[in-house]
Amino acid sequence: MSGRKPKIGVVLPMFSGDPGKVLAAARSSEDLGYDGAFVFDHFFPPGGPPDRPALEACTTLAAVAAATARLRLGTLVTRAVLRPPGLLAKMLSTIDLISGGRAVLGIGTGDPIDRPEHEAFGFPNLGLSERREHLAETVSAIKSLFHGEVYQGGKHVPRVAGPLLPPPVQEGGPPVWLGAQSDEVVRMAGRLADGWNGWGLPPGEFRLKAKLLEEEAGRAGRQAEATWAGIVLVGEDEDEATRLMEARHQRGMNDSVSWSGSADGLTKHLRDLADAGATWAIMVLAGPAGRRELLAERVLPGLS
Repeated sequence: MSGRKPKIGVVLPMFSGDPGKVLAAARSSEDLGYDGAFVFDHFFPPGGPPDRPALEACTTLAAVAAATARLRLGTLVTRAVLRPPGLLAKMLSTIDLISGGRAVLGIGTGDPIDRPEHEAFGFPNLGLSERREHLAETVSAIKSLFHGEVYQGGKHVPRVAGPLLPPPVQEGGPPVWLGAQSDEVVRMAGRLADGWNGWGLPPGEFRLKAKLLEEEAGRAGRQAEATWAGIVLVGEDEDEATRLMEARHQRGMNDSVSWSGSADGLTKHLRDLADAGATWAIMVLAGPAGRRELLAERVLPGLS
């Protein structure tokens, strides 16, 4: 087993609709030794009805930034069409200032499951090729602003001059990760962004994407990190994990869990992801209360 160790992050409970619960989860994660806290960017839960609660991502991150001192904080992921690039750059730059240089911008094109959100709130519905073109231009515009430069404009994003004042704390601005599974967007991340996030991929498939990212970044004379995220259901042992999965299926929950098993098994899985090139593993912790504490006690020490 390799000695490589990924940074460990958790996704905050944005669909609780409860800011106090989100802030408590962030403070607890910091106290327990996690490396980062991330937020979904949805106006209601994907696949759910529009009357389900969800907190807005960037304003929530600003509150979390003020309530924590060490955690990396990011979106996982926002969609490029939700906010103009200049606005998104300004918001993440401000979160970077509030947090003292801890912000990460995860961004992507979105998926068909997001369409009801767009219809409910008036966001554009672009075709696949347009979404990818728009994402590339958005990332280029944001990176230009982060570097104090003018973006000259493209097919989808107009000229953006800025400047962002005050500038972000991190030199070059918060790292930009592209969330995607398609090879085309992984390559885009290698050319334009600081990283890529692969949702729910098993280690073998993740390794292939991470290699593609590394190769594309190398051709562009730059570096980009590969990061993983997914829904994890962990039990004290395999028997408890099996019971929790069965209970989930009995409630009619679709099988969206990326990994399930014992705490010891999760330690190995995270090591395998690190061996496959993952610098981060960011988890939605499914199951009953106490999962953050279980991982802090049984998993995090095994990764040190």
